[in-house]
Amino acid sequence: MSLVVGLDIGGTKTAAGLVDPSGELLETATRPTPGAEGREAILATAAGLVRSLLREGVTAVGVGSAGVIDPVRGVVVSATSALAGWAGTDLRGELSRGLGLPVAVDNDVHAHALGELWRGAAAGHSDVLLVAVGTGVGASLVLGGRVRHGAHAVAGHAGHVPVAAAAGLPCPCGGQGHVEAVASGPALLGAYRRRAGTETPGGLAEVARLAAAGDPVAAEVLATGATALGQAIGGLMNVLDPEIVIVGGGVAGCGEPWWGPLRAAVAAETLPALRDVPVRPAALSATAALLGAARLALTTDFGGPGPE
Repeated sequence: MSLVVGLDIGGTKTAAGLVDPSGELLETATRPTPGAEGREAILATAAGLVRSLLREGVTAVGVGSAGVIDPVRGVVVSATSALAGWAGTDLRGELSRGLGLPVAVDNDVHAHALGELWRGAAAGHSDVLLVAVGTGVGASLVLGGRVRHGAHAVAGHAGHVPVAAAAGLPCPCGGQGHVEAVASGPALLGAYRRRAGTETPGGLAEVARLAAAGDPVAAEVLATGATALGQAIGGLMNVLDPEIVIVGGGVAGCGEPWWGPLRAAVAAETLPALRDVPVRPAALSATAALLGAARLALTTDFGGPGPE
């Protein structure tokens, strides 16, 4: 039986999983990502995790990585400062040479979408919009069962859609007024701390608990961010016409005080023909990107230049 290893390289954690062709996750391994130590350390950590899972029958490796990834060349086009020196890395070439196996690579949010499409909340659909809300806001568009990357490999940067609630707020990309500046996890937590004048040692999870318990400040902060995100998602739906929208990431765990305003905003923005498009939570949590990366390895024709 052919086996593959899926690899998820994030800003804080790198995980690897041994996966069979049915999508069964047989074994996993995880280590902190040494992002501050630079490219060589990040690659060494990733390769070490893959080697720890290698066994007879492993035929390829699939990688979902943070950053803008060119899946045709297998190169990191750009990345945030969380991964020092990551931009410009020949990710496919470096790992393939080091491991002696063919390697397919893509952005981690695209890998997340492939995982949900294969074994998660989007199974059975071919036209899917996935939105991941955590440290940032990212998205992936799947049309006809295939991830679409765009002309410059940056398709899916939903966090940089302008929204009124973020007017004047700085975005991590260097711009202003983007939805990530008001809807991401750090943005929500920062807004609550400013409004409430407390450090909330429990982080965003504590804010969500307070909102569920009726705290008006916590509820308003979550509703503001969720409404802005819902407006952006509704606009994207009008352009992309998906069968289903999947929303995942850590912020999606904030419960009904977040989901209620999100769904209301989506409904207010979408065209009548799209009002019945389901907006559902992701089903696979932390394993989505691993399974999606594995799926990439299983479906890539390594005799060609790589996925479109």
